[in-house]
Amino acid sequence: MASSKTKTPAARATYRCSECGWTTAKWVGRCGECQTWGSVSEVGAVAIRTQPATYVERPAVPIGDVDGRRAEARSTGVGEFDRVLGGGLVAGAVVLVAGEPGIGKSTLLLDVAAQVAQAGGTVLYVSGEESAAQVRVRAERIGALADRLYLASETDLATLLAQVEAIGPDLLVVDSVQTISSSEVDGSAGNVSQVREVAATVIAAAKRQDMATLLVGHVTKDGSIAGPRVLEHLVDVVVQFEGERHSRLRLVRAVKNRYGPTDEVGCFDLSDVGIVGLADPSGLFLTSRDTEVPGTCVTVTLEGRRPLVTEVQALLDKTSASNPRRTTNGVDHNRAAMVLAVLGKHARLPVQEADAYLATVGGVRLSEPAADLAVAIAIASSLAGTPVPSGTVAFGEVGLAGEVRACTGLQRRLMEAARLGFRRAIVPAGAAAQGRLPDGIQVLEVTDVARAIAIAARLGPG
Repeated sequence: MASSKTKTPAARATYRCSECGWTTAKWVGRCGECQTWGSVSEVGAVAIRTQPATYVERPAVPIGDVDGRRAEARSTGVGEFDRVLGGGLVAGAVVLVAGEPGIGKSTLLLDVAAQVAQAGGTVLYVSGEESAAQVRVRAERIGALADRLYLASETDLATLLAQVEAIGPDLLVVDSVQTISSSEVDGSAGNVSQVREVAATVIAAAKRQDMATLLVGHVTKDGSIAGPRVLEHLVDVVVQFEGERHSRLRLVRAVKNRYGPTDEVGCFDLSDVGIVGLADPSGLFLTSRDTEVPGTCVTVTLEGRRPLVTEVQALLDKTSASNPRRTTNGVDHNRAAMVLAVLGKHARLPVQEADAYLATVGGVRLSEPAADLAVAIAIASSLAGTPVPSGTVAFGEVGLAGEVRACTGLQRRLMEAARLGFRRAIVPAGAAAQGRLPDGIQVLEVTDVARAIAIAARLGPG
């Protein structure tokens, strides 16, 4: 027997032009009758949908009465991580730590969690990728065991919140935000809706309980943080983890920081026994050898505000191919090609007749223009077969006209070179006008790349 119930069609909204009364079933920006812009609006639409609350739990107070001590940073016990964060973690702050899989994010955060727990704080480490036993084995290997460090293997958001309510931690670590999902949201873990819901809920809990939170985030193939871009806007701090898989060096830099600078870089050494901060990492980027060899030049690069002494190596081998090879590792390929073109045009070097191979020592990546001069001198040294004498550094930007331009942080670069025992520095002209030069280092000013190469050649034997 057929049912007597009939389905009532859903009421459809009606939109009307305030100028001529023309109606339509959907909103348009321009009236189809009188062609007036912005005159179409919904019939019966409520102008204000959200009404004021009848009770305010935390009323506004004068700014002078706000306790600023609650926003003071507290050290995590890991000095290099504190440097990037601006002194440490702030209560209620949410930090997003992003990086490629296997680069050392979990190892670093487990070490941070143990340091905070050993200092007397309560820490909850929630792993959505590993079991608690697996995390415990890694913690034992890197020496990160602590009585006040609690482990949980959860992928459900509601259960995670229950764990937070039960333990009341001072620090929450979620590894990773893409593995947690909510049953109230459609879709699998890691999709846009789930990541947004998980992040918003965890952030709300962190602010409500003054709980510092570290969220691990995966990155896509192009290096950006996976998930919606709004995730980076919701959190207080975004920290990027960088490094090559074949190198032990790891760099941590702040992309966004509401509590400190974004131009600081932390250096770490990742090994089988854990991850260790490097307060003085320059030694990793220099080759240890007894004899001088052609094709090398030392430069001082700035990673954030930190000067790092780095060695550039160049090998040019004569070729009969019409298109010589240009291979780089750690050196920006486009800038290397530009420097080669400048040397061929303005220094009259036969770079078009040779394959060029450029690399850095220690896996560091040179991206700033100040490394151009060291690259040019290393190339010229390889072509001439004459080594640049030890104790010499060079830095400066090379222009397309062959000129050597000034670079930022000249004083810091010279002070770092002098501290490490370098005796000569080939720098852009005008260095003396920027302030007092450090003692113990001879500053050789140059205006163009040809003169810089000539000076470096005269310093060498012969």
